[in-house]
Amino acid sequence: MKRKIAAVAAIAATLLGAAACGSNSDDDAPTTSASGKVDGAGKTLKVWLMVDAQSAWKPVVDDASKRFTDATGAQVNVEYQQWANHLTKLDATLAGSDVPDVVELGNTEFPKYVFSGAFGAVNPGDYENSSSWLQGLKGACDFEGKTYCVPYYAGARVLIYRTDLFKAAGIAEAPKTYDEFLSDADKLQAASKSNAKFGAVYMPGQYWYAAMSWVKSTGGDIAKQEGDKWVGQLSQPSSIEGLQRWVDMAKKYSKADPTKNENDQANTFAQGTAAMFYGNAWEQGAAEEVKKDPNNPDSPMVPTKVKGKLAAAPMPEVPSFLGGSNLGITEKSQQKELAAQWIKAFTDSKSMAGLVKANALPNATSLLDQAATDNKTIAPAALAAKNSWFPPNAEKWADVEKSAVLQTMLTDILTGKKSVADGAKWADDQINSTLNES
Repeated sequence: MKRKIAAVAAIAATLLGAAACGSNSDDDAPTTSASGKVDGAGKTLKVWLMVDAQSAWKPVVDDASKRFTDATGAQVNVEYQQWANHLTKLDATLAGSDVPDVVELGNTEFPKYVFSGAFGAVNPGDYENSSSWLQGLKGACDFEGKTYCVPYYAGARVLIYRTDLFKAAGIAEAPKTYDEFLSDADKLQAASKSNAKFGAVYMPGQYWYAAMSWVKSTGGDIAKQEGDKWVGQLSQPSSIEGLQRWVDMAKKYSKADPTKNENDQANTFAQGTAAMFYGNAWEQGAAEEVKKDPNNPDSPMVPTKVKGKLAAAPMPEVPSFLGGSNLGITEKSQQKELAAQWIKAFTDSKSMAGLVKANALPNATSLLDQAATDNKTIAPAALAAKNSWFPPNAEKWADVEKSAVLQTMLTDILTGKKSVADGAKWADDQINSTLNES
């Protein structure tokens, strides 16, 4: 199967010009290399990074750019983008000829641009630590045996818990195994049995990132490619096992709405009706402080009733779905070798150490232990990120997400509308139909 230019409808119009610039097939596309010295005297590289890099680790950006300029003679123009409109801006820019050479995108944003031919292939072997790139980032870059982006930084989901309630229930530390997690939940539930609204774990019913992490924990999967077809895997025994574990846990310990997603879970948890929740590491802070006036962006932050009572730990035996970003070299770039050299400097171990100091996770599992040692703030997330996963890297996976197949399945199971087996079979049928639609 050959990669198709403008395969994704959302950006088809913006990429029509790309088809005229080169072959539609990866068989003919050169792989961008970052090896060897590149003479960039008199040239300027255009880099698009998200505003996080400017606000949180600009010294890392500046250092990498200086090292790049010293090595190549080329200058770097970094333009910082806003999350609210960066995709709209990128689509419009890709339709023209004056494109950025390097672009940062969120890991879940990358696949549709990869499938559409917006980025050129890279050679992973030219980049430091590529042999242990985080799968939750790298998964977005891989397509038909080639790699189209470079992992940049990550954030991981962790178990966030009430230290005061743990102490009251006689629990000395965070669970180290899944059985301990369940045992702790039993103790927490028993200690608060007089409160009918209390649940040991807050787990919204449509939190599919969590449910699929449980599926992954037993060796299950969502879908896999067999030849030219994608085949749903949720009704396979290993997937059913993980799904059943998640359902059993949610039914027994969670009072969360089975029709609700996780978007507001930190605020809900802050109300004090649960002892644990599974969330992004930054959600600990979101639960401890909220805006006094949620409708006013300038409103001051005020502490919640759980302020100073929370801690985090890796969710034992459950792989994490990572958030984070990757870097790609645009197919239309006229400076691909220079772009590869800049990414090489910006993602090497020196730069990764700078990101760790700024509370971001590095891009490779080989760096996580040191990150946990160097920055205790991110230690739980660093340990959780060692085992990560990414959704099926299928051209139409975004359509599966858009149609809420997994969310519907989970709600149907939790509300008793379907059994686990019937819900999984229904979801597989929907996934097969969507992913294989021509």
